[in-house]
Amino acid sequence: MRVRVFTAVVAAGATCAVLLAARPTAAPVAPSTGVTLKAIGPLAFGPGHILFAADTDAAAIVALDLGAGKGAPGAKPTADFDQQLASLLGTTPSAVAITDMAVQPGTRHAYFSVMRGTGADAKPALVRLDGAGTLTLVALDKVPYTTVALPNAPAAAPTERRNPRPLSVTDMVFHDGRLLVAGLSNEEFSSKLRAVKYPFESVDAGTSVEIYHGNHGALETRSPVYTLTPYAIGGTPHLLAGYLCTPLVKFPASVVTAGGKVRGTTIAELGNRNRPIDMFVYSKDGKDYLLMSNTSRGVMKIPADTFGAAAPITERVEAEKAGVPYETVTSLTGVEQMDLFDKTHALVLARPAADAPRTLTLVPLP
Repeated sequence: MRVRVFTAVVAAGATCAVLLAARPTAAPVAPSTGVTLKAIGPLAFGPGHILFAADTDAAAIVALDLGAGKGAPGAKPTADFDQQLASLLGTTPSAVAITDMAVQPGTRHAYFSVMRGTGADAKPALVRLDGAGTLTLVALDKVPYTTVALPNAPAAAPTERRNPRPLSVTDMVFHDGRLLVAGLSNEEFSSKLRAVKYPFESVDAGTSVEIYHGNHGALETRSPVYTLTPYAIGGTPHLLAGYLCTPLVKFPASVVTAGGKVRGTTIAELGNRNRPIDMFVYSKDGKDYLLMSNTSRGVMKIPADTFGAAAPITERVEAEKAGVPYETVTSLTGVEQMDLFDKTHALVLARPAADAPRTLTLVPLP
């Protein structure tokens, strides 16, 4: 997941829903130490040295105060990253699942949320990589933290085809003093974006968002936002959201209000049998682009100047793709995690082939 500190836009919508919190009135949660996580998934950096980590099993968000950090600035590229990570964790690469990656502003250290082990025995871990190539297991029992539980989270259903509980949080972004959290709820309009003011106080039930999925020829309210980023279109703050199979959606941030319902504007159908992984906006040669990585359709470079005039998709799309144009970045294959590193580079974790080791590389922005 990405450099997740923004000041211009609110979080992004979803195939089904978005919710924004009302201003909470409860007293902020006092920090303590010795956090215990059931699982660890999406990551997002907030103010100062705060790293937000989603415990998807507990349907909770933990704010970890990492302090100033140690180690050489940056994150050193590593050819056999999964082997080094497994060695640090005392296991094998096949027993390690990397659930997210985030680059810390300032230090440019890379943090990885990891599940070590398989099945019910898997344990969460947080790992830091610095510019000297040193991998460090973060001692979570010594890190000051606060936490907040998400309301109306879906119940665990491990025997179902899709267990909704791990989708209680699918992505996060910190914006304007609030952490915006995409995921599912237990409601009829189940896709949600929750807003949590930081320092933590409370979370409200949120605002539902629906979209029209052109390849399905239907309105959708149950598929979560898988990746989101804010972006100003024509000077107006908007949210960009990526969905399964793969609509790209925009909507003005101003329409997101606590307890309401809004419909996003679908501006592209990028192809079925695919899930977006990460996306962020960057500038190059005086123009802005959206870079999106995907499970099945490579990395897409989308000109941001097409977003404002894009015709809404409101009818079934018979073709595989429609809407705003993009180009596939053919030099990037097997991308599993991607984040903006600086103004000219992205940090990319990739497995170029099924039997190849994961590599961590700094890639010039295309």
